[in-house]
Amino acid sequence: MVTIKSAREIELMRAAGKILGKVHQDLGKELKPGMTTLEIDCIGEEMIRSFGCIPSFKNYQGYPASVCVSVNEEVVHGIPSNKRILQEGDIVSLDIGVIYKGYHSDAARTHGIGEISKEASDLISRTRECFFKGIHYAKAGNHLHQISAAIDSCASGYGYGIVRDLVGHGIGSHLHEDPQIPNFRKRTRGIRLCPGMTLAIEPMINAGCGNVKWLSDDWTVITADGRLSAHYENTVLITRGMPEILSITEDEIAEGIWEPGGCI
Repeated sequence: MVTIKSAREIELMRAAGKILGKVHQDLGKELKPGMTTLEIDCIGEEMIRSFGCIPSFKNYQGYPASVCVSVNEEVVHGIPSNKRILQEGDIVSLDIGVIYKGYHSDAARTHGIGEISKEASDLISRTRECFFKGIHYAKAGNHLHQISAAIDSCASGYGYGIVRDLVGHGIGSHLHEDPQIPNFRKRTRGIRLCPGMTLAIEPMINAGCGNVKWLSDDWTVITADGRLSAHYENTVLITRGMPEILSITEDEIAEGIWEPGGCI
């Protein structure tokens, strides 16, 4: 069942999203060649807890860390390790969730480490573009799968592979709630969007094919062809007008990619 959040719940989710945006912004600036993915997780967890929040992911269904750190061909759910060292030219996706007073926010960003290839840079920026093409349709009265179709059109237009085995989701007092939000076109229209719905919309886009496989740790998902993957996610509130991105960073607002707005 898709839940409609009360005014109180929305305020708590706004607070969670603002904190998560700050964590993403600050943690992204810590990334550099030579650091391990375990270091990233430790710094990220410290940041989360410094705001009085709980990491959403730690021990969630057995996941052992606070930050999913996925490098290059890893799509999502990479497990931080002191043996995985970032190299110049890598790309790394950070998927982070926080719990603030019982409510979750979930967001992901992909970063380049040092100087990266044009292919990698384009993939990162275009995956973010897919998200913004999608949320153009995240408005009350529209249907859920209009978001999916817009993401699909954007990614397919660049010749990228769209991950079909993993999708976005509703979010609130639970990390994963209804509805599921595919990043690919569906035959059905999906539910009608209503003010007060909160969604985690998260394009996962591959430079090659969209097929993926799971590693033996039962968590890490990688591209089937070994090519790069990027991930961009935000927690989004459906309003009577434009959607509100709860986990947008201050730097992204300063870039002008999104103007805060929307009101219940």
